[in-house]
Amino acid sequence: MNIALQDADFGTRTAPDTVRVERLLPGPIQRVWDYLTVADLRAQWLAAGEMEPREGGTVDLVFNNNTLTENDDPPAAKYAKYGGESHLPGRITDWNPPRLLAFDWGGGDDASHVRFELAPQGDKVRLVVTHSRLSTRDGMLSVSAGWHAHLDILRDRMDGRAPDGFWRSHARLEAEYDRRLG
Repeated sequence: MNIALQDADFGTRTAPDTVRVERLLPGPIQRVWDYLTVADLRAQWLAAGEMEPREGGTVDLVFNNNTLTENDDPPAAKYAKYGGESHLPGRITDWNPPRLLAFDWGGGDDASHVRFELAPQGDKVRLVVTHSRLSTRDGMLSVSAGWHAHLDILRDRMDGRAPDGFWRSHARLEAEYDRRLG
């Protein structure tokens, strides 16, 4: 269980509408790429769903945060609608396996954008997630806590550990990001 909050794991605001989160994950790079792009592997830490493997391809992320981890708390009331199955469409803007994946997060005028960059670092892989076009402070807090919690789950899964509950982690992290992002 990954309960201690490590400063190095916290995302940083790089622009008024952008957060960047990094993780050092077990390699090789193709393994991390697969966890980003193969639906069954991605479902273990983020969301299932189809992804057309090309620039311009569609993404249909299928979230089910209530079943993502075991022994979890219920979601906060404001996130209750995201506990069960929910879909998030997107369109791939960058596809360069196994180093770069980027896509619109949602559709229409409210879509934000997420970018995954992978780089080998010894026998590990540095994963950088940059989420931009976040239009509100609440959105920034939710996304920051969400990526932090999801990436902790990814690291735990890749290391063969049982992750802490997603919603429990998200609540704790959102409060900490509220403090850190001012």
